[in-house]
Amino acid sequence: MPETVWYVELRGEEAEAALHRWLEQLPGQPGFAGAELLDSPAQPGLALLASRWTGALPELTPPPGAKHWTFRVLERR
Repeated sequence: MPETVWYVELRGEEAEAALHRWLEQLPGQPGFAGAELLDSPAQPGLALLASRWTGALPELTPPPGAKHWTFRVLERR
């Protein structure tokens, strides 16, 4: 079954906290395979959550104002 990576990006003073709260609900979802909450010292106020999934993505709505994209994993080394 192909793996999917779901990136969720949020900007603003509360971006990290909002994505942290959202991350807390992911491990209980079917197909969840792990996630990382990231920030960039070069881009203050930007937070990114990268989550990995097997099977269909769950019916979850990212935090308000978040941009998000999904990618199929084509190859891994």
